[in-house]
Amino acid sequence: MGVWDLLLVGLVILFGLCGVLLPAMPGSWLVWAAVMWWALKDPQPVAWWVLVGATALLLVSLGVRWALPPRRLRVNRTNSRMLAYAGAGSVLGFVLVPVLGAIPGFLAGVYLFERLRLGRHADAVAALRTVMRAGGSRILAELFTCQLIAAAWAGAVVWV
Repeated sequence: MGVWDLLLVGLVILFGLCGVLLPAMPGSWLVWAAVMWWALKDPQPVAWWVLVGATALLLVSLGVRWALPPRRLRVNRTNSRMLAYAGAGSVLGFVLVPVLGAIPGFLAGVYLFERLRLGRHADAVAALRTVMRAGGSRILAELFTCQLIAAAWAGAVVWV
């Protein structure tokens, strides 16, 4: 697989990661489809193992999200800026504390947004709880899964 093809797959994965944070965007499916396209274009055993792992992670994520309470983020409580803070915090946490840092990074991003918006620590913590109960946990589960898949893909590309 050429450099341009790998760059295109990486861009689709990045677009899928951003799509997780946007409502009505199938972010996790875009990430999986990019990995599948990569595995089909570069049929090596490691590519197939990454695809199998991505499929398993995606199915587990769907099960976890299905088990979570079926609440939706309300438009008046969240906005795209808050989701951008949460996504940036999650990615930063994923890089700084490999893998497990994504969860506290996501929470820190939401907290920072609410702290800047509301001004007080107690109000920001209460707003963080509200956001996580209203559907933030579903977004976190999907984003974390997509980050794991993207990291596995990047590791496989570097390794091969």
